[in-house]
Amino acid sequence: MPISKKHGGLGYDILTYVFALERIGREGNSLRTFFSAHVSIGQMVLQNWANEEQKKRYLPDTISGKSIMAFGLTEPDAGSDPGSMTTKFEESGDNFILNGKKHWVGNGTLAKVMTTYARGPDGRISAFIVDTNSKGFHAQEMKNKMGLLSIKNAEVTFENCIVPKKNLLGTKGKGLSIAYSALIDGRLSVAAGAIGVMKDCLDESIMYSKKRVQHGSALAKKQLIQEHLSTMILNVESSRWLVYRAAAARQKLHDYVENLKEKDSNWQEMLNREDKEYSTLRGKADRLAAIAKLHSTNAAFDSANRAVQIFGSFAYQKTTRVARHFLDSRAIIIYEGANEVLKLKIASLELGDKYQAY
Repeated sequence: MPISKKHGGLGYDILTYVFALERIGREGNSLRTFFSAHVSIGQMVLQNWANEEQKKRYLPDTISGKSIMAFGLTEPDAGSDPGSMTTKFEESGDNFILNGKKHWVGNGTLAKVMTTYARGPDGRISAFIVDTNSKGFHAQEMKNKMGLLSIKNAEVTFENCIVPKKNLLGTKGKGLSIAYSALIDGRLSVAAGAIGVMKDCLDESIMYSKKRVQHGSALAKKQLIQEHLSTMILNVESSRWLVYRAAAARQKLHDYVENLKEKDSNWQEMLNREDKEYSTLRGKADRLAAIAKLHSTNAAFDSANRAVQIFGSFAYQKTTRVARHFLDSRAIIIYEGANEVLKLKIASLELGDKYQAY
């Protein structure tokens, strides 16, 4: 949906894409995570940062469904602190050689294409497009998960993995900037899906509480049940407008960069020189996406928890929709930026860089 018609996409704006993720989210965070990994932190990374040759080579197949995408940033010892990653690369002729490990890679066992990040000999981090059939690429499914059972998470190991130099993504040494840009879209998509979770939990709870009779009247007539329902309604509405506002800010950033690309072939160099307007627009999109993700994911887990309580023992079976939402929503408080870290991020963005708490 958000990929340009030039490369076979629908060219829809980001708010429309958010509406779609909201609807998909009603079917669960697990299903929505598949789309987020493929589109938000997959295709959109290529659209935003790849050169034209790379886009022509990879985007059409990802749009037709012939190729699934994945995003490899998190490592066993580098989660909320991606700058501490230990995956390394070195140059060898026309190739880069990658060594290291990523984990919790969404779509990791299914993907044909993965964007990933590694540290060079000079200590700077670069971004790469990796074909998963490359020599030295190994993916193993991570099992025994509490939820998110429809998404295939993988631990990916690079053992002298050969990546052609033409697959360098963006400017060498500027990989973290690309990763942080991708996380804006990732957080926005998680927040959008969380709205769907809340709405589904609310609808299921209303339907159940009207038909379930205890102590001579429907649960829906009980004041404490109505307290749960009213809080869930508040969760939906407060989250919805935070997400839509963040989507609007992200669209302004997208439009600015696309206009810059049309005007100047050296647009990446301009952004690397800290283009003032770009920094302002990116900062706003980053801040609002973090706020939306923090609020919406907490609200989604709270709504799922309340829905389970309304259903009582019936919801303790994994076959119910609300039980699935409860289990899946626990994960979204952790990934795409743990909510504790997002609180620090939001505060430091307001206080200024010298007050960073992390």
